[in-house]
Amino acid sequence: MKRLNSLKGVRVLLALLFFIPILLFFVDFSGSLPPSVHHLLEAQVMPALMWMMWGVVLFHVIFTFVFGRLYCSTLCPAGVLQDIINHLLCRFRKKKNGTYRFSFHKPLNILRYSILVLTGISVFAGVLNLYLLLDPYSNFGRIASNLFRPLVMWCNNGAAEILMKMDNYSLYQVTINTVTLAGFLSGVIALSLFIGLTVWRGRLFCNSVCPVGAFLSLFSRYSLFRISFDPSSCTHCGLCERTCKAEAIDSKNLHVDASRCVDCFNCISSCAKGGLQYRFRPDLLHKPDSAPAKTDASTCDSNRRDFLKTGVTLAATLPAVSALAQATDKAQTEDPHKWPPITPPGSLSIESFKDMCTGCHLCVTQCPSQVLRPAGFEYGFDYLLKPHMSYKNSYCNYECTVCSDICPAHAIRKISKEEKATTQIGIANFFIERCIVNTENTDCGACSEHCPTQAVQMVPFKGTLTIPHVNPDLCIGCGGCESICPVRPLRAIMIKSNEIHVKVEKPKDEEKKEVEVTDFGF
Repeated sequence: MKRLNSLKGVRVLLALLFFIPILLFFVDFSGSLPPSVHHLLEAQVMPALMWMMWGVVLFHVIFTFVFGRLYCSTLCPAGVLQDIINHLLCRFRKKKNGTYRFSFHKPLNILRYSILVLTGISVFAGVLNLYLLLDPYSNFGRIASNLFRPLVMWCNNGAAEILMKMDNYSLYQVTINTVTLAGFLSGVIALSLFIGLTVWRGRLFCNSVCPVGAFLSLFSRYSLFRISFDPSSCTHCGLCERTCKAEAIDSKNLHVDASRCVDCFNCISSCAKGGLQYRFRPDLLHKPDSAPAKTDASTCDSNRRDFLKTGVTLAATLPAVSALAQATDKAQTEDPHKWPPITPPGSLSIESFKDMCTGCHLCVTQCPSQVLRPAGFEYGFDYLLKPHMSYKNSYCNYECTVCSDICPAHAIRKISKEEKATTQIGIANFFIERCIVNTENTDCGACSEHCPTQAVQMVPFKGTLTIPHVNPDLCIGCGGCESICPVRPLRAIMIKSNEIHVKVEKPKDEEKKEVEVTDFGF
């Protein structure tokens, strides 16, 4: 019995070793964690598929074929989050009535494999919104970025306020400005879906909705190592079935559905007589995954009801999405500037970024200047929840390459500081009718002072006044000029994105002038 319990202990330890660093990396607002933590995210199936990391995908396929769907219970942060929700729920329910709550249900194969096929077709067709909305890793990222991270920052600010009253300044208050309405709603919807389906049917999301789970189930049904019954030891108590959060154990017929089993080993730990064992069973490969239970009218009706309930649960999120779309579409029609989004350096082009980005928002949380924002519907449905550069309050640091270093899907390709200095993601456009030099006849020049490439120069205007002039051959679209412009609500200088990023020449250093200081100048 001790050996069997150790399986669950090892699985839980591995899950925590992956989940805790990933969670902390998403919520880290102080840059305390090393950037190397992002390598843990490269093991996620969907980013690996998007980047065509066939070695990682092949590893998961072979590993699943040999050991089963351990990925879903150890490496997938969304799966571990559901386990945490289920654990808390089970503890509450056990205190209430002293029993477990799960029971065997036939798999919703039509639903899960239809979703898998539709997801694959949409990806090949270039319509990536379906996989973006269903990818477990990206959904976890949106939950952590838009819900958990702000919560941690609010707690930090509260603690800092209390400590300051005690003359302790070990903590400092931070500004929460990376969460948009679309990002917040996406996190709320994803977390509500996880909680709702977990409360209702345990790992129903993983076994009926998740395309990654459906993909891995194609191989786990033939896994060499699997959980199986030992008829000589089984007492038919049914405890294993009631503890199976995947609802894959039919204790009456002594069958375990390997296509849905996520190898959490809860059933083995709950079995006092050793009736269930995780062992090498190639002799079970010829048997079907679904339990050999008799099919009758009540079973069919139950399956149809489960299918409809799951479909209704998913469809319940559509009104919120539709309302958000209508609100943002109306705002867009009133916006005089319908420019395309500005994508980060290293993303190559808008189309390339849309095709590769999974919308996990990791780059949003890790950006030191907080210039990245999740998009709503302002750039169309195909750009929903993908990050874009927003220069309202900040700009892209001239020497920063953090987003390209940590993007797990490589939608932002890794670039060096030298490459970034010559990558033009957009061009500054100057509107003289808005500039305060023209409207108020006063000096400014803030945009020129904050331009790192000398693309904005002040030229003679009226009398002693000078006015900005943009050299598009030097501008890289970093947004330093736009972020500092004092004109409101529309800036006098704004960055218009390049739909395809181009290379520009690196600005030459100005010749240093010897200046003799004779007085203080005032």
